Amino acid sequence: MKLDEVKAIVTGAGSGMGRAFALGLASAGAQVVVADVSMDGIRETLDEGAGLPGKLFPCEADVSSEESVRAMIERAAADMGGLNALVNNAGIFRDGLLVKVDKQTGKVSGAMSLENWNKVLAVDLTGPFLCTREFARQVIDSGTKSSVVINISSVSRAGNRGQSNYSAAKAGLVADTKLWAEELARYGIRVGAVAPGFIQTPILDGMRPDMLEAMVSQVPLRRTGTPHEIFQGVKFILECDYFTGRCLDIDGGLHV
Repeated sequence: MKLDEVKAIVTGAGSGMGRAFALGLASAGAQVVVADVSMDGIRETLDEGAGLPGKLFPCEADVSSEESVRAMIERAAADMGGLNALVNNAGIFRDGLLVKVDKQTGKVSGAMSLENWNKVLAVDLTGPFLCTREFARQVIDSGTKSSVVINISSVSRAGNRGQSNYSAAKAGLVADTKLWAEELARYGIRVGAVAPGFIQTPILDGMRPDMLEAMVSQVPLRRTGTPHEIFQGVKFILECDYFTGRCLDIDGGLHV
């Protein structure tokens, strides 16, 4: 697929990696729906993308809501005159240990709440399910011959301490990538995934320097990645018509 022919939705495009993906695609001449729960974030992305060769369209959407996702898909297809790409990037963190034990008493003093488990699964796993299902419905019914879904997973899919909810969601997303690729290939829909490691986003900007340094010391390349480096993986999947059902790890060699 040529990038200047892309008509994509990027979820979570109001900040971080999603913004980088949207701007990178627009820089190559693509049409992109900037989808996010934050209208302020959407406006900032559109402002940054003013004057780029492609075109950006705003769309306030909640990927955990079936009604919102259906409206997003319909609006995107209408705004761009069709759809042929979806980047499932929207995600949240609600980190915490499964159980926390008080060092003095030896008793359990806290635990990951069911609410935080459900919130992360709703956005990070149910969200891509809803978006991909409705995207597939749209492109199949419209007769689109070739299209691509890209799921943004994480190196944490292998299991990362304090991230039971996030790790489960990101592991499930890679499993679904393979499954959806097999189910949808007959309709000309490819499905791939990218698993970033520690990437320089607003989330990392808010970390204590000592914590960030300890984290980066685990990476063989001894640095965080950039959103642009993750976009290079997204770009490869879009452009390589023989890629499907696989996950690209872009993590500086990190293993968690």
